[in-house]
Amino acid sequence: MRHVLTSFLALHWAIVFALLAFICIDGNRGVAAALGVLGATIEGTRFIDLDNAIVVAPLATALLVVAVLFFWAFVETLINDATSQAVDSVARIAFISASGVLSLIVVGGAAQGINGLFMVVAVQLAALLASYVAMLAERRSVAAVAQGDIEIRVAAHGMAEAAAHNSLLSLISGRTGPNPRGGR
Repeated sequence: MRHVLTSFLALHWAIVFALLAFICIDGNRGVAAALGVLGATIEGTRFIDLDNAIVVAPLATALLVVAVLFFWAFVETLINDATSQAVDSVARIAFISASGVLSLIVVGGAAQGINGLFMVVAVQLAALLASYVAMLAERRSVAAVAQGDIEIRVAAHGMAEAAAHNSLLSLISGRTGPNPRGGR
């Protein structure tokens, strides 16, 4: 069984963070436009120009790394089956990285005096959390179905072993049919 919701959410977040990174490095718009896409309005900053390469390069790199991590989680969902732990570990790293980048945006925005950034990032963090919970729920449901399949296979294998054992015992004892006296 494939991870449909997990793959969709991983691809969604990969695209979101890749677009934010692209908007950051775009020469016409920069960090202010990327924060505007998130929903923050920037009127003026205190210390550093947000279009400066010192601000743009690390932020765009961090956003791109998060996008690559989410894309990696997407690829893992396509390659691996339901019982693999690789999807869980990569998705966990991607969500932790995304939360860290968004937290750094809040800290940097607060230092710059950007109004309304906390609520915008809080909404994005809530969406990330909801996505992570949905991925975990799908993972657990797929694992439960896989566990049920394993239990059915084990029970069927046990029944087949018992039937083979009984057949072998009846052949050894000379009783070949349901009649215990050997009559036909």
